[in-house]
Amino acid sequence: MAARPGTFVPLKGGGAAVALDEIEISILRSLAVQLLELIGPGDEPAEDADPLAALFAEGPSEPPSDPALARLFPDAYGSPDGPAEGEDPEQLRSRSAEFRRFTENDLRTRKREDALAVVRSLDALTPAGDGGAVLELTGEQPLRWLGALNDLRLTIAARLEIAEDDQVEQLYRLPDEDVRKPMVMAYLWLGGLQETLVDTLAT
Repeated sequence: MAARPGTFVPLKGGGAAVALDEIEISILRSLAVQLLELIGPGDEPAEDADPLAALFAEGPSEPPSDPALARLFPDAYGSPDGPAEGEDPEQLRSRSAEFRRFTENDLRTRKREDALAVVRSLDALTPAGDGGAVLELTGEQPLRWLGALNDLRLTIAARLEIAEDDQVEQLYRLPDEDVRKPMVMAYLWLGGLQETLVDTLAT
């Protein structure tokens, strides 16, 4: 099946492909780089570091103060709306802190690798005459892209303070001069890419 603009289609033999124009490639790359900057650099172990110690290195115990990072690295226990009836808030905080200490570093690494995979695959594209190109994802790349697309949408949702689906509908009707409109359109466009990639991989 021929690659279509803005829609992932299956590749023969596995994987997915999508046609992207020059502007879309630039936007995707810019968003992925901004995501990398938000997540932050990894802690590269020294050459003589103990690999076993690095494996059990502890991460932070408190959630990030940045709302976007908090959306990317949420507490494992409890609801964002507060504890349910009968739940002990202090116990939930303690369990979340303990879980975060031993999982957040690995989660950050995975999210960083997903965003890097997007940047590298876009950089490897061979532009056509109009500056666009067909992106083909094989191997582990489709799953890397799925992770990065999801993280990008979570980040934009946090910046737009989107908590419910009906808020997107309201934001879509914003006038073009509203400074939030480009972010809303990016959120919807990324959602379309993500949905068609999921559908493609499920076939």
